[in-house]
Amino acid sequence: MPRPLAATLRAAALAAAALTAFLLAPAIRAAEAVPAAADPALEARVMRVAEELRCLVCQNQNIADSNADLARDLKNQVREMLGRGMTERQVIDFMVQRYGDFVLYRPPVKETTWLLWFGPFLLFAGGLLVLFRKLRARQRALATPLSEPERLAASSLLAPAGSEDGGARP
Repeated sequence: MPRPLAATLRAAALAAAALTAFLLAPAIRAAEAVPAAADPALEARVMRVAEELRCLVCQNQNIADSNADLARDLKNQVREMLGRGMTERQVIDFMVQRYGDFVLYRPPVKETTWLLWFGPFLLFAGGLLVLFRKLRARQRALATPLSEPERLAASSLLAPAGSEDGGARP
């Protein structure tokens, strides 16, 4: 039974819409290109500073590697400040003043960051101390001789079945 013309046109229109959506999907998901400085030397300086600053969203990436919107904004701000003539140190100092030492990918060792720098080593040393004490306690427990009732109970448990002396040995 042949299909009516309207149904055929509707199916063709749906197929065309699906094909268009399929072909345009990558373009819709494409991110905006990261603006690059016209000066390659400036762009190299931007990347050096961006590698020193932590992404405040990702926290385990620097802003050079992060795709977060805040990281892109910070990188653009770094590009703008360096373009105005600020030094790399001035830009980093500005970011630290604004966001604190946390923005640095490698925070400095000072009183406020001692726990950050030395905390893992303290936890590791504490874990080793607990492990050492547990092993020493176990060693002492194994080295303690059995009392006479404990020795007799152990002998009776270890004696072969049907033994006449009940497992007690002289």
